[in-house]
Amino acid sequence: MPNWLLPEHIADVLPSEARKIEELRRLMLDNFRLYGYELVMPPLLEYVESLMTGAGQDTELRTFKLVDQISGRMLGLRADMTTQVARIDAHLLNRATVTRLCYAGSVLHTRPSGLHTTREPLQIGAEIYGHAGLEADAEIQELALASLALAGFTDVRLDLSHVGVLRAILAEDANAARDEAALYLLLRAKDVPGLEAQTAAYAPAVRAALLALPNLYGDVDVLERARDVLPDLPGIGKALAELAALAASAIGRADVAIDLADLRGYQYESGAMFAVYVPGLPNAVLRGGRYDHVGEAFGRARPATGFSMDLRELARLLPTAERKHSIRAPWGNAPELKDKIAELRKAGEVVIQSLPGHSNEQDEFECDRALVLDDSGSNWILKNLG
Repeated sequence: MPNWLLPEHIADVLPSEARKIEELRRLMLDNFRLYGYELVMPPLLEYVESLMTGAGQDTELRTFKLVDQISGRMLGLRADMTTQVARIDAHLLNRATVTRLCYAGSVLHTRPSGLHTTREPLQIGAEIYGHAGLEADAEIQELALASLALAGFTDVRLDLSHVGVLRAILAEDANAARDEAALYLLLRAKDVPGLEAQTAAYAPAVRAALLALPNLYGDVDVLERARDVLPDLPGIGKALAELAALAASAIGRADVAIDLADLRGYQYESGAMFAVYVPGLPNAVLRGGRYDHVGEAFGRARPATGFSMDLRELARLLPTAERKHSIRAPWGNAPELKDKIAELRKAGEVVIQSLPGHSNEQDEFECDRALVLDDSGSNWILKNLG
């Protein structure tokens, strides 16, 4: 086997693609700052106990683990940055007021999340800590849609769900509560025959509600249907009201859909959840939601809501970046040449000096002008290349 082969679902990012990803990263982080979000940079690896604190089983299965040769303790390579940022808010910043944080960095997965996805996503996201009201959820949702719009994605679909619906149903039946993990998997797969078998011994009202959930998806009218077929419980009423408010705030910026059985992230989410879909990608390009209880695992409970996405996946959907117009210059140490090149670069021009014996060959740049001496041989001027 050639020693330059990379592991499956791990790939180099070549110049034109790397440029798209980096420009997206800068664009989004700059926009986050305009909303008041502060950038943090968590470490790539931590002790496993810290990294897994507050995370669900899915995150643990996706995490690479290794032994620290200094301490002998088990380390984990981060598979998700959300809990790391929650730790920063809880322990390092320790603010009593609302805190807005954002981040961008590579994460590593033991297995790919899809057939053609990478195991090394470039995760970018934003989080709000310290406000339990729906205003924080609405701001996070707005920022998520604005971020995709900046990248050129305006034809998007926003899917809304809420963990409060299922938890309110399970609280009515001890047998159902005991089977929470199994029910979560069946609902996520919309496995109605499996649900029928699993719920056979449950209280009739609880069974009927659980069997109704896989069919409660569609446009915002689903919320009215849910009020008719689900039990009249305070937790369900609150969840449906929150979904109605979030759906109303997104109208005009996204096609809004409701899916009460979409429970990805259920293990650590605590309220409204959302996923955003764009043309050309079958999976959600962005996911977010409320996770008030993660901070408790770090000893400081804080209301929290946020979102994240993979910039590498997003960049794949964008057209190839146009080659940037640039200037070809000869190699030389003459002060006049160096001054002219410095002047052009300061003005934002790309100036590429041709090294002796080599021609310029770049994927990203198109040299449409050249820096040459004028007829007098004393001044450097720009000449258009045909």
